[in-house]
Amino acid sequence: MNDPSRFLTALLTWFATQQRPLPWRKDYVPYQVWIAEIMGQQTQMERVVVYFQNWMEKFPDINCLAAASEQEVFKAWEGLGYYSRAKNLRTTAQILLENYGGRLPEKETDLLALPGIGPYTAAAILSIAFNQAVPLVDANVERVLCRIEDIVEPPKQAATRKRLLQCCASLLTEAEPRSCNQALMELGALVCVPKNPSCTCCPVQGHCQSWAAGTVPLRPTLVKKPLRIDIHMACGIIVHQNRVYIQQRLMEDVWGGLWEFPGGRIKEGEQAEAAVQREVLEETEFRIQDLRFFAQVVHHYSKYRVTLQAFFCRVTEGQTPEPVLHAASQFRWVTQAELDAFAFPSGHRKLIGKTASFSSLLQHYVSPHPT
Repeated sequence: MNDPSRFLTALLTWFATQQRPLPWRKDYVPYQVWIAEIMGQQTQMERVVVYFQNWMEKFPDINCLAAASEQEVFKAWEGLGYYSRAKNLRTTAQILLENYGGRLPEKETDLLALPGIGPYTAAAILSIAFNQAVPLVDANVERVLCRIEDIVEPPKQAATRKRLLQCCASLLTEAEPRSCNQALMELGALVCVPKNPSCTCCPVQGHCQSWAAGTVPLRPTLVKKPLRIDIHMACGIIVHQNRVYIQQRLMEDVWGGLWEFPGGRIKEGEQAEAAVQREVLEETEFRIQDLRFFAQVVHHYSKYRVTLQAFFCRVTEGQTPEPVLHAASQFRWVTQAELDAFAFPSGHRKLIGKTASFSSLLQHYVSPHPT
């Protein structure tokens, strides 16, 4: 960068008036910055703000989070995915309460020792919460710097990554770290976007080597993404006297600790109805009948696209409503209204959200009340 001082002056002047009024930017409370950073991993900022505000109403500080039950934390996190992050938040809050007086530490080594805090999150906490001169290079900053410097090599390569960190670090010596890092990220989020960037409105256009060379659409150089993997699953919504069966996943499983309707992956050549019957039998020893298709939902998890088919059904006559659990830690028979109190994976929550159709099919099934 030929003139970092002029670059920063233009960037920070723009940031002072154009930055989004994100709630954790009001006072830069370390706890709030930490929660926002964890929520912001692979989540759109608009959703982060909504979840953040709801979270702070339930758990306004580290003490409240440490005292919350795991299910309360999972419920507040529901819809963000990667529930291990929510579990780590609660565990870390308890560690902070016990070992750090309920405060986040200001040293990188201490932060990295906490569950769920890796190098990037530690850098974000140190820079944004504590205003330390630590370079912070996320996908937005990668894109901005690759265009400013017209870097041909892919940003994920080790040598390129090192160069980007050095470039960012050099800028931090010229300005307040907190503002500098956030201004770079904000520029990438609002102006220097991946497709159709607003180059004519960019406050640092005059410093952009890609703009001068006409290579903006080519930067950063991207590595071809791996093919998306399609997974087809089916589940059974088992009804017994207007109550539905749910079970809690084992903690070591994917979505561990969340509640679900029993089911699993459809085998090659297998019909969805047969998959539901097989999976329910394997997980609960229930034999089910009177299957009726309810809905199909699609949900994306990083490189996976999961298509979930759901069927209402009932336990065959003469069976007890007491399952033998093989894939869950506990079970409940609950009313439709009570489902809202439990945390479910996103696909199952989408099924519950089809309220009118859910109610209609639920009324079709009548059987003895579970004991």
